[in-house]
Amino acid sequence: MRYRDLGRTGLRVSEIGFGTIPILSGHVPVLPKFYSPDQETAVAIMRKAFDYGCNFYDTAILEEYGDAEIKLGEFAKTIDRNQIIISDKARFYDGAEIYREVLRSTEHLGTKPDLYFVHQVDEDNADEVFGKNGAVEALYDLKREGKIGFVGIASHYYDVLYRGAKDPRVDVLQGSGNILERGMLDRIRKEEAFREKGLILNKVYAAGLLIGPFIPEELIGGILEYPFSCALLGIGTFEQAEVAFAKEYPTMHFSFEEVLDRLRKDFEPIGCDRCERCVCPHGHELHTTFRQFNYFHLGKEFWAINKLKMDADLTYQHCRACTEQVCMKDCERHLYVPEEIGRVQKLLEAYGAL
Repeated sequence: MRYRDLGRTGLRVSEIGFGTIPILSGHVPVLPKFYSPDQETAVAIMRKAFDYGCNFYDTAILEEYGDAEIKLGEFAKTIDRNQIIISDKARFYDGAEIYREVLRSTEHLGTKPDLYFVHQVDEDNADEVFGKNGAVEALYDLKREGKIGFVGIASHYYDVLYRGAKDPRVDVLQGSGNILERGMLDRIRKEEAFREKGLILNKVYAAGLLIGPFIPEELIGGILEYPFSCALLGIGTFEQAEVAFAKEYPTMHFSFEEVLDRLRKDFEPIGCDRCERCVCPHGHELHTTFRQFNYFHLGKEFWAINKLKMDADLTYQHCRACTEQVCMKDCERHLYVPEEIGRVQKLLEAYGAL
């Protein structure tokens, strides 16, 4: 196992980390497979990862990750606590609310979280999170009080992560990316502000959807060139732990066109890398729409259709009437957005979702 610096925290983290969603017990419909091991088995799976050199374990509060937080706490009791780094998070944006959640998490874990993230920060709640009496202020106070180690921001949005990178109260960032959805990683690599922060990377397998067109060695090796600290993989079985942690993977490079060519064996993907530069004057998240189109064809039909139904028809109407087309101005993939939105509309019509 190789290790990387976690920004300027002074911590060294395993290059591959343990994501705990698959070890919870309950029902998580967003996952393509679900394992739900009992506590004894879950602890043993985490121990196997530890024995291979994994020292980073990421979880979230019970309302988000079921009993994974409790299972992680039980695992931490079986080893030298100082040998692992525990990352926890909660989707609360008000300072008083997240302060309460940190105390609950500490009780469930039976130990102090090394990192604590404000989870799922987006443009709608960012001002509250970063503002007076917001979640960042509360986590910063908790850090000074010694109740957490470091302050984190978790988001799928580049602008939010950039805001976190510029905020001196924030130590660590968590964002998503893989060899298909690489646009945000490419932007992060070019931006000096991110060098000051640790970066935790999730969605390396795109919630498992890229397994099939690619093998794990390609998905892991293909992201190693990027400047993250730790890449999280959701682990739910002993076999998955062995694949993720038993060996060091060589760095590979796939051009974006090579990735699309691999997907074209099964369907014609929309060639969006989710760089998030496609600003729509009507406020539609075009990159999210394109992502769900691709996810539909990668096997997440029900979930993707329900996501698309929420906004795609209105997006199509606005796109047809739009004369500004500013969304294409900074698109490095040179997508003709109206045509791609038309493809999404045809998918919905064929599925009977309109």
